[in-house]
Amino acid sequence: MPIATFHISEALLTAESSARILEQASAIYAQELDSPVERTRVFINRYQAGAVAVGGQVCSVSGSPAAFFEFIVLEGRPFEQRTRIAERFTTLLSDVLAVDAAAIRGRCSQVKPEDWFIAGAPASEIRKREVEARQQEKAHG
Repeated sequence: MPIATFHISEALLTAESSARILEQASAIYAQELDSPVERTRVFINRYQAGAVAVGGQVCSVSGSPAAFFEFIVLEGRPFEQRTRIAERFTTLLSDVLAVDAAAIRGRCSQVKPEDWFIAGAPASEIRKREVEARQQEKAHG
């Protein structure tokens, strides 16, 4: 389920910084959600400075940095956990892009398990099967 998207002015990005963001965000997300990293999906959307405005001014003119992230969690994740993810994503972008954290914005979306699909099946069903399998392992192991 862990999906994160970073929206960043391409002037702030290099191949190395993009790789660091993708790899470190994947690790942060997996760690905070206690989920296998293989389940994470992290994307970077790049924007030309002339296609982004911060504070009402086009970034190609103002030179203002533009960085925004979005991440999705299943409904029911604790507020503290969602906050830690947002804090760590903010710190990651601030450090990697050399941008003041105050300039970074983010958003968490919560999705009902029956509205999230993995391989075409609702997460609610997959979660139910995983819980049943763990219970069977405990009973037989």
